[in-house]
Amino acid sequence: MLAFKILLKEVFHLIRHKNGRRFLWLAFRKGGKQRFKAQKLNFAGFKLQVTDCLSFIWQVKEIFVDEAYRFQSSSAQPVIYDCGANIGTSALYFKHLYPEAKVTAFEADEKIAAVLKTNLATNQLADVTVIAKAVWINNEGIEIATDGADGASMYGNSQKISIPSVRLKDLLAQETHIDMLKMDIEGAEVDVMLDCAKVLDKVQHLFVEYHAYQGQPQQLSKLLAVLEKNQFRYFIRDDQDRKSPLVNKRFRNNSPMDLRLNIFAYKS
Repeated sequence: MLAFKILLKEVFHLIRHKNGRRFLWLAFRKGGKQRFKAQKLNFAGFKLQVTDCLSFIWQVKEIFVDEAYRFQSSSAQPVIYDCGANIGTSALYFKHLYPEAKVTAFEADEKIAAVLKTNLATNQLADVTVIAKAVWINNEGIEIATDGADGASMYGNSQKISIPSVRLKDLLAQETHIDMLKMDIEGAEVDVMLDCAKVLDKVQHLFVEYHAYQGQPQQLSKLLAVLEKNQFRYFIRDDQDRKSPLVNKRFRNNSPMDLRLNIFAYKS
C-alpha cells in the first residue's frame, strides 16, 4: 500500500497540471531520440530548436513542471540575470512568468548561444539581451569543454576551447536592483560568487547550481558563507537521490562530478 501511494503521488503530481502532462507526452514522444542531434519541436505554445532532446526534457521537468525558478516580485518588469541560459528554456519560463521582465541571458557555448537567439526571435520575446560569453571573474577569456548540450564546463573531460568571458560583478554593480539571479555555470559558480560578494546586496532572489568535481576541492562552505554574509535565507536540495553515497561516489556513471546541489536563496 505504501509503495502504491508513493507511485500514485508522483504520477498525480504530473498529471494534475497541464505542464506535467505536456512533460509526460514530450518524454513519451522524444525520450528515445538520438542524443546531441538538433531537432525542432513545440512545447507550451513555444516553437523551439533543441540541441539535445534528453537534456531539454529534463529542463522542462525542472523549469516548467517543478518551477524551480519561480519567484515573486512586486514589479511587473523585474530585472533577471540568467547565467547559463542554454537554448533558452529558462528565459522562456521567466518571460512566461513576467511578460515584461528585462532578462539578460548569458551562454558560454557559441553554438548554443546561436540557438538561444533563434528561439527568442522565433517566439518574439522582447527585452531579452543575449551575451554569448562565459560568466566569470574577469574579461580575459576562459577555457571550457563543450558537450553540445547543457554541460559546458571548465572542468569537462573533452577537448577545451578558449572563449570570451564577462565579469559578472561589473554588470551587477551597474544595476540598482536585481529581482532574480539564476546561476547554472557548471563549476564556475564559487569563483564568481566570491568575486560578486560585495554587490549581492542588490539581489533579492538567487538560484545557484553547485557543482563539485572529482580532483577539485569542494567549496560549498565558501559559497554558503557568501550567502550568509549577504543575509540570504537559503534552502539546499540534492539534485540526485543517490543511494549508498559512501560507495557510489560519483554523481552519475562516468560523470566528472561527485556532487550537484540546487541552492535557493532569498532575502526576507
